Amino acid sequence: MKDILKELDQLKAFIQEKEFLEGKGLSNEVNIRIFCYDPKDEMVVKHFISQVTTDPTLACNLIECDLYKIFLDCCKDIEILEAIPEMEEADGSSYLLEQIHSTIREDEFIQKMQYAPHRPGDVLMLTGVGEVFPFMRVHTILEAMQPHFSDIPILVMYPGEFDKHHLKLFNRLQPNDYYRAFSVI
Repeated sequence: MKDILKELDQLKAFIQEKEFLEGKGLSNEVNIRIFCYDPKDEMVVKHFISQVTTDPTLACNLIECDLYKIFLDCCKDIEILEAIPEMEEADGSSYLLEQIHSTIREDEFIQKMQYAPHRPGDVLMLTGVGEVFPFMRVHTILEAMQPHFSDIPILVMYPGEFDKHHLKLFNRLQPNDYYRAFSVI
């Protein structure tokens, strides 16, 4: 059995390494790393995130982007947040999902994540991957992010499995192909 606390300690050390921050050893690939964890460890990981993002001794600038919070902000921007429960009840989950997918695209997420200037030592950490599903999928957002964040490392906190070719959310769902990332541990 994996020891999540030990892995999180390793992750904290890893994100401060010069090689990670500079994207060394990746053969010209984008610097996207995925930290996979068992979904049952979600609360432990959330606690770690709250601690590490406020740690003044960290040797990098960790910028958290919670995909679920970004999704909620997008819903508020187009004034549909309050209507979602009624819409789902009236028209069904499939219709709601279809409408949201056609209304809120990856570009809206990117705009909310964007900041300037990117500085050496910045690390963009994506959280909320499980919560935002099925409204946004991480492989889709990573594809869209690459041109905008190619100069800084991206760290994805992923409640599931990644075998270097497929992302399998919650260790259960149909895997999605994604091959441009590397596992952290």
